[in-house]
Amino acid sequence: MPTVTVRYFGAARAAAGRAMETLALSKAGTVADLVSAIGQRHGERMATVLVRCSFLLDEVAVTATNSEVVDLSTLDVLPPFAGG
Repeated sequence: MPTVTVRYFGAARAAAGRAMETLALSKAGTVADLVSAIGQRHGERMATVLVRCSFLLDEVAVTATNSEVVDLSTLDVLPPFAGG
């Protein structure tokens, strides 16, 4: 059973009501599976935020949400960035 640390930033932090949490997954899965579980865990507000976020898995930008999440991974949930 993989254990994953999830760190929230910006609107995701507000929706989760915390900066970080550790989740125990029932089975190995992908970033998409983990993001879905986070949305279900924290409700509609979080689900709305997640569709606009980008993610880092073990400090590497996630370019495909089918990336495998392994035990002791860290997922950073990042808000959209603006700039110019």
